[in-house]
Amino acid sequence: MADRKEIRKRIGSVQNTRQITRAMKMVAAAKLRRSQEAILNTRPFAYRIYSILLSLFKREGIQHPLLVVREEKKVRLIVVAGDRGLCGSFNASVFKEAQRFIKAKQSEGVEVSLDVIGKKAHDFFKKRHPISTYHEGLLGKVTYAKASAIANQILNAYLKEEFDAIYLVYNEFKSAIQQNVTVERLIPVSTKVPEGVVGILKVGEDERFKNYIFEPSKEEILNDIVPKHFYMQFFRCVLESVASEHGARMSAMENASKNASEMIEDLTLLYNKARQAAITKELMEIVGGVEATK
Repeated sequence: MADRKEIRKRIGSVQNTRQITRAMKMVAAAKLRRSQEAILNTRPFAYRIYSILLSLFKREGIQHPLLVVREEKKVRLIVVAGDRGLCGSFNASVFKEAQRFIKAKQSEGVEVSLDVIGKKAHDFFKKRHPISTYHEGLLGKVTYAKASAIANQILNAYLKEEFDAIYLVYNEFKSAIQQNVTVERLIPVSTKVPEGVVGILKVGEDERFKNYIFEPSKEEILNDIVPKHFYMQFFRCVLESVASEHGARMSAMENASKNASEMIEDLTLLYNKARQAAITKELMEIVGGVEATK
């Protein structure tokens, strides 16, 4: 039978761990509410600018460097993960999908350069794949200004033809308990509407697209809206990842707290059994001593 003192020590240790996991769950839940509100406020604008861009793209005579699909010889992959762990498979699932993407492109003879966002992504890939840029400090407090500054750097590199396409892998936020790993091609702009996107009008199926009057001109609007589209989609994807991280951490800490409670119950039962065995042993010794004196 296990030593009662050791069992009490283990019970105390697990109780302390449960307090930490419960506190982390509450903090993650509070951050999730703010992050969820931010992403829900951002999605409508991001999706509407996408629909306007698609409506322009479908018209004859419209051309823009960011819409031209080039042969992929070099691509840039942006990996968005988290700065911290203790969030279940949140980071691992992104890394797995990023590695799958890299291997698939390399098998086609495409050179893949890597940009990473999040300390965990940097730590994971620094020993596995050369990192072009580590965008540090974005996830602490995500703002459009910081996100658009990073997106502008990447866009300028694309315009200099340092690579032929920009892909981004991240966790898309569905709910507090569901996050989907997603790979999106941001540049050149894909004409395929992402699955699950709400609010995008399907070009060619909506007659209102044919009756738009553009001022000052379609070309000038395109020159303004295409970079903004990239900035907004990049910003949205980062917000999606942040909300997903908080949701994953909240779920992971809730499961950890439940497991700790179950472990405490098991250890308490084991402690009671050990205590009962000790009491029984003492009683047997007393009875044996009395019998010996008779």
